[in-house]
Amino acid sequence: MTQPGPALRQAMAKAALEDDLMKGEEKICELEEITADMFQMEAALFVPSGSMGNLIAVMVHCRERDDEMIVGDLSHIHIYEQGGSAQIAGVHATTATTLPDGSFNLEQLESKIRHNYPIPHYPRSRLICVENTHNVQGGRVLPLTFLQEVRALADRYGLSVHMDGARVMNAAVAQKVPPSTILQHTHTVSVCLSKGLGAPVGSMLAGPRDFISKAVRCRKVLGGHIFKSGILAAAGKLALLEMVERLEEDHRNAKTFAQALLDCDPPLFAVDMAAVETNILRFHLRESSFSPSEFCDRMCQVGEGEEAALGEGIQVLMYPFFGNSVRAVWHFGISSKDTQLAIRKMQFVASQFLEEKVRA
Repeated sequence: MTQPGPALRQAMAKAALEDDLMKGEEKICELEEITADMFQMEAALFVPSGSMGNLIAVMVHCRERDDEMIVGDLSHIHIYEQGGSAQIAGVHATTATTLPDGSFNLEQLESKIRHNYPIPHYPRSRLICVENTHNVQGGRVLPLTFLQEVRALADRYGLSVHMDGARVMNAAVAQKVPPSTILQHTHTVSVCLSKGLGAPVGSMLAGPRDFISKAVRCRKVLGGHIFKSGILAAAGKLALLEMVERLEEDHRNAKTFAQALLDCDPPLFAVDMAAVETNILRFHLRESSFSPSEFCDRMCQVGEGEEAALGEGIQVLMYPFFGNSVRAVWHFGISSKDTQLAIRKMQFVASQFLEEKVRA
């Protein structure tokens, strides 16, 4: 839902239109150099989407037909990317149970590793994938100690670690560390320039130089080489250099709305405030007769009597989600004033529900 602001649009309008694969696109090269330096990795590559970045990483890390990766059972790679690792890359996945904070039990993770067995029945574990922040678990930030332990485990067995870091910049802001502090525990990472950073399109895939050289070939076969990509690189550069600090505003607005849910009268909502760490809020409705789908429908429509009661019609987009919950995400373009409007709308919807329940 993020829309690029005026500065990003202006940068795109002025960008040169050349071809990065022919080594003529200076904007792309500059963006890749900025990314590699920021992440303290050897090289980086611009790709159209985070899903493609993750798939390319799997293809490069797992290059033999009997290779296997270990992913979280609630990870974006496992749930939302159409099984591309198996469908396109031919890579088998085994899952570890995703804990509430997005991490895994390390003993269970180690038990999933199948490596150098003397008999040929099993696939060979090559890759561990982690997700930071964790989408399904409500924008949770992976603890640095967990990442350190995962990397030590991977090193012990000769595995690689890839991070689906679509929102790793949110994690860095929440933990008050540079992204390189997080990424030192991974071999590779895919980071979205869109979402909270505000660019219209694109992700950065980063890692060792040899990995990126192989990734270029994978990007080509997947159709990810974009002609005239300088307009996207110009926006991506501003997103990385000028839009990271503002993520704290999204985190603050999410917490403000979460607290308003807890304070709502009638008490319809259940929220774990300790789990509201970044810009994603996942909450539940206490009343079984009021479903997440119905709540979201009411939030995005101007209801009867709303304009008279609130002085204006307010439409708020939220999403029915896993486990009978609701998912709400704050991003560039959603201000503290907008958040207060969303709170007023939520309170109005809750009061309507109470009136209907009394009448019934």
